[in-house]
Amino acid sequence: MPAIVVLGAQWGDEGKGKATDLLATTDPIDFVVRTSGGHNAGHTIVVNGEKYATHLLPSGILTPGATSVIANGVVVSPEALFRELDGLVARGVEVADLKVSANAHVIASYHATIDKVTERFLGKNQIGTTGRGIGPAYADKINRVGVRVADLFDEKILREKIDAALDVRNHLLTKVYNRRAIEVDAVVEELLSYTDRLRPMVCDTSLLLNQALDAGQTVLFEGAQATMLDVDHGTYPFVTSSNPVAGGVCVGAGIGPTRIDRVIGVIKAYTTRVGSGPFPTELFDEDGVQLQTLGGEIGVSTGRTRRCGWYDAVVARYASRVNGLTELFLTKLDILGAWDRIPVCVAYEVDGQRVDEMPMTQTEFHHATPVYEYFDGWKSDISGCRSFDELPKNAQIYVQALEEMSGAKIWGVGVGPGREQTVVVHG
Repeated sequence: MPAIVVLGAQWGDEGKGKATDLLATTDPIDFVVRTSGGHNAGHTIVVNGEKYATHLLPSGILTPGATSVIANGVVVSPEALFRELDGLVARGVEVADLKVSANAHVIASYHATIDKVTERFLGKNQIGTTGRGIGPAYADKINRVGVRVADLFDEKILREKIDAALDVRNHLLTKVYNRRAIEVDAVVEELLSYTDRLRPMVCDTSLLLNQALDAGQTVLFEGAQATMLDVDHGTYPFVTSSNPVAGGVCVGAGIGPTRIDRVIGVIKAYTTRVGSGPFPTELFDEDGVQLQTLGGEIGVSTGRTRRCGWYDAVVARYASRVNGLTELFLTKLDILGAWDRIPVCVAYEVDGQRVDEMPMTQTEFHHATPVYEYFDGWKSDISGCRSFDELPKNAQIYVQALEEMSGAKIWGVGVGPGREQTVVVHG
């Protein structure tokens, strides 16, 4: 049975939760795994008319029979984890079968403090972070002063690590940002308060997942954020602090690359992004407002309004290349039913030259302007379509054109928020 990766092929918010949920309900999925990011992610899933939002938890937590795993590449806020679990329990969702990697790094309260004051300090050069401590937690990890989940079960080691982490942080807070120092004892006490509840969930998730694959079980690796937010391959520095590309799954879960069978990129029929950074097809007119309104483009995790633009085939080809995508899952095609003509960015113009692939430098990408091709709209409601042949002819042409110019075949198309509102193109 396969190991399947589902990841974002744009700047996030593409509808990865819908794709994950669909896979988990059409074929038996034994494990659903988060491999990077923290509670800055957001997946919306609609099940039987009920809308659910997950942030730190894998969206597979809503799939009966599947074990949800938070793997070693994730940074975990215990407070956010238990708040999210309690919210699902209150709605009658069974959440007992959750596993958390002992090697995952912990987001402590001081990480969020540092995140917020640093962002304010940057002024007009702000990155657009969520302020939830994800970046500072990853920075501590790379600087080798991070705290792992396993450390919460050894108070002596925990205190030593917190003391080392705050030694520099407190100098920064008091002498640069004019803030009060953070007390080691308060942080240790808070983190220790989570240990009894956390302990039964913690295990060696790398061993667990490799044993599952050895046994022929199906493991679905669920991406957070997206390709264009990858710290190496995204629009740096306006990126997240981890590697949400396919290669990051191997590091973030502790599995080898030869284990992976399918890599599915989730991509909207138009483009959105949250936060700062270049966005060649961004719209500042009535079309942009209409995409925001019809698409409900509000960040699941942040509540921020998403910037909107037309489909960018250059970004799609880039995502296909750096991830080795085997398929694309196209979402929100139904939103485009309001337009007579639909532009698609097929290339950029940079300094008077046509560029068909992603520009090499940040400066070039910042100055890239879209080269559009135009497709006739279908001006109808397609939310009831369940097969490709049921789609209006112009919608079929649009999907086929995107497939040809995006570097991977389109496996399925979302025509509404519900899991059943999906058209399979290549089964």
